Amino acid sequence: MGELRAIEVPDVQARRPLSTVSLTRVGVTGVEKVLRVRSDGDEQLYYAQLECFVDLPPDQKGAHMSRFEEVVNEAIDEVVLGEAFKAETLAAHIAERVRERQRGLRAEARIAARYPISRPAPASGVPTQEIYTMFGVAVASERGTRRIVGVQAQGMTACPCAQELVLDRALRRLEQAGIAAHEAAAVLREVPVATHNQRGIGTLHIGATESCAEGVEATDLLAIVESSMSSEIYELMKRPDEALVVERAHRTPRFVEDCVREMVRQAVERYGHLGDDCFIHARQENLETIHRHNVVAERSGLVGELRRELAGGGHVLHHVTMREWLEARETLPQ
Repeated sequence: MGELRAIEVPDVQARRPLSTVSLTRVGVTGVEKVLRVRSDGDEQLYYAQLECFVDLPPDQKGAHMSRFEEVVNEAIDEVVLGEAFKAETLAAHIAERVRERQRGLRAEARIAARYPISRPAPASGVPTQEIYTMFGVAVASERGTRRIVGVQAQGMTACPCAQELVLDRALRRLEQAGIAAHEAAAVLREVPVATHNQRGIGTLHIGATESCAEGVEATDLLAIVESSMSSEIYELMKRPDEALVVERAHRTPRFVEDCVREMVRQAVERYGHLGDDCFIHARQENLETIHRHNVVAERSGLVGELRRELAGGGHVLHHVTMREWLEARETLPQ
């Protein structure tokens, strides 16, 4: 038999496309991984979904899709996670490797990890397992790598507007029943007044530079998100727990807008060490009960601008978006 010759397979992706147009993002979505995380010698499994993208120049037909999966596996194996799961660290490693392997000017990685936390119910102390979502986002470019950590949690909100309407009707009815106005007002100050409720979904992202990222932990972000709503909610509750949660929510009525402003205020105060060029994004969606629609509010911007607004420094006309911050646009402080 003659000597076997290796057959060279042409690199189809490297060919010139028919239409020479660059593409903003090319990559893979819906990548599912189970990550084993070490903490204090113990290991816990996290279910995560990943997305990886790279920009594509106008003279390249396609990206090498198989390389995305290779990079994800390599990064998971190489990243050493410490006391807390750092989704943004893994996202940064993936983005940097994707950019290098795909030879792109810019690469992006996003991670959404679902994980459980055991918590006691507020009155009975019954242990209950709550599921939260942690986000890690990173963009690697010739400017360097920027990363964002985020969380999402659910809670409960009580509508302030409906509560005032119900309060007014209650006062008039008590007066008609012969109860003095000042006595009726005193009673209703002590008794939570009815209103309609929503289940809220709050999301908070923090983008910090390497020099001041220390101390931004997912557990702290979760506390901010949950406390920004009218009340936390729990999967398992006894009767005393239900009474406490409902009463707490009705004593702290908040609009969807209030929740976002509270998240921003707490984040700015909690992370006073963050530089003015760091980033905050807060979003709240309330699932309505007396309407067929839902309501949403959000705010994004640089920490310095948010500090000035909170101090009464006036309205910032342009709110920096997450994409602008991650890409370190020329208009942003470097």
